[in-house]
Amino acid sequence: MKNIIYTTVFFACIMFASCKKYLNETPQGVIFTQNLSTPANVDAQVIACYSSLGNDHYYSPWSSMWAFGSIRSGDAYKGGGGPGDISEFHAYEVFNINNPTLGPGDQTWYQLYVGIAYCNSALNLISGMTDQQYPNKLQRTAEVRFLRGHFYFLLKILFNHIPWIDETIPKTTYDTVSNVSFTSDALWTKIENDFSFASANLPVTQTDLGRATKGAAQAYLAKALIYHAYTQDNSNNVTGVDLTKMAQVNTMCDSVINSNVYSLMPDFADNFLPQYRNNPEAVFAIQYSKNDGTPQGRVDAGHCLDYPMDGEYGCCGFHVPSDNLVNAFKTDANGLPMFNTFNTNDVVPTGDYTTNTFDPRLDHTAAIPGHPYKYQTDLVYQGSWARQPQSYGYLLSLKEVVNYRDPSFQRFPPFMSSSKNWAIIRYSDVLLMKAEALIEMGQQDQALPLINQVRQRTGNSTALLVKADGTPTSNYKIGKYQPGVNCTWTQDFARQALRFERRLEFAMEGYRFFDLVRWGIAADYLNSYFAVEQTRTPHLAGASFTKGRDEYLPISQNQINFSKGLYKQNAGW
Repeated sequence: MKNIIYTTVFFACIMFASCKKYLNETPQGVIFTQNLSTPANVDAQVIACYSSLGNDHYYSPWSSMWAFGSIRSGDAYKGGGGPGDISEFHAYEVFNINNPTLGPGDQTWYQLYVGIAYCNSALNLISGMTDQQYPNKLQRTAEVRFLRGHFYFLLKILFNHIPWIDETIPKTTYDTVSNVSFTSDALWTKIENDFSFASANLPVTQTDLGRATKGAAQAYLAKALIYHAYTQDNSNNVTGVDLTKMAQVNTMCDSVINSNVYSLMPDFADNFLPQYRNNPEAVFAIQYSKNDGTPQGRVDAGHCLDYPMDGEYGCCGFHVPSDNLVNAFKTDANGLPMFNTFNTNDVVPTGDYTTNTFDPRLDHTAAIPGHPYKYQTDLVYQGSWARQPQSYGYLLSLKEVVNYRDPSFQRFPPFMSSSKNWAIIRYSDVLLMKAEALIEMGQQDQALPLINQVRQRTGNSTALLVKADGTPTSNYKIGKYQPGVNCTWTQDFARQALRFERRLEFAMEGYRFFDLVRWGIAADYLNSYFAVEQTRTPHLAGASFTKGRDEYLPISQNQINFSKGLYKQNAGW
């Protein structure tokens, strides 16, 4: 956020035996709640809530979600220095050795609740002031509830059964709040209530870029509703689709679309280049920064492992597109996806991207040997930049990284990242959520132009996909769906087209796994993926998804211990 969210608030308490004498000294200043109840201090607490959006870590990358949503979806391999390099991520990828003692899940749970704690503290401070004392009271309340809704949304899709703690619950009673006090349905309703309040009370635009807006809240409400619409039983089985909620999704998406604030960027690449931060497609994005008064900048630490191993970068080779994903970008003679045959012949080992035709999003998503790296024709990605090709192949992810010459690039040895924003919701997501809702309601003809709008933008996104001599990087061909000409647009076909479009549009952005779970197809999809992909890469040997268990991470054993057994473990664990 310009001038606002670049401020970072840290609270630390470090105690060492050698400093024991300081514990016995009279404190020179003590902060009480009443001291914080000034407009300036309340605003600072709200900023702390925003700052929490970027408080993830390469070991628990919950802002980017790649370790939880990409490598568990069949879109990506873990990467890095082999299965033992952050072995917990390997356990997530293969599922069969995942267990409740792994640290990243525990740390992610903790950090998300830290963000919620900041929000609850802010809400209590705000509620203690009058409108006269704090003219921004209603708007700041709506912003904080939007942020709290975001943190709870992530907890819900990761862990399913979570304790709901809001500003009305005294801290002294936190240890009495169970993670099964509310049903799954009730938890979704509480999350939706935060977004509903935000959408009713936020302005259409904000002077400070990065603050939540009405459109962001409406889009996030649609996102929560579309997850809630796929009803689940206690064994994680999807039992139906709530069409009333799908109608609400449609209405919320219409509100965002009709606001005329948002639009698709002309080129798909614009969403992943720092110079286009806070563009009209970024409905809501985490604001990162550098040269902001902090020692190393407020950079995107969640993606800092995803850079190549060449001399200009140097670490760490994580987040590798799978062969299956690359093959999914193939197109047929009409420029349409090859739903059932894309993975029959593996293009990755051949390196031949000219015989087949491809969706242009391939080269916006995957770093491929011989292709320009991040659109730099004088910086060609080499197979030698891969860290452990014998396990993970030679590819890398592209969307989250930047060219090392870019002003946003930041080194913090041995790692590196950038101050490029990271979008939580893009306008294309709004279009495709609306299309999904319409398809499930049997109105697939109305969904067709929405999907085609996204595909048309993709077809216009080849200007940067060229080699040094000006020739296309790959052989691109993409077409729109034309019922009666190149397809038969039934509800089943439209559903397949929508789901495939979401995969291509948001590949490597961290949410694919959660789509599979809400659609109820994760087990069949991933076990079919493993059957083929483990013949291509040795690190997937033995991988398997257990239906009724692996849809959600286990509740950390640490958290169960801290709750003295109050928290109940998820199904199957």
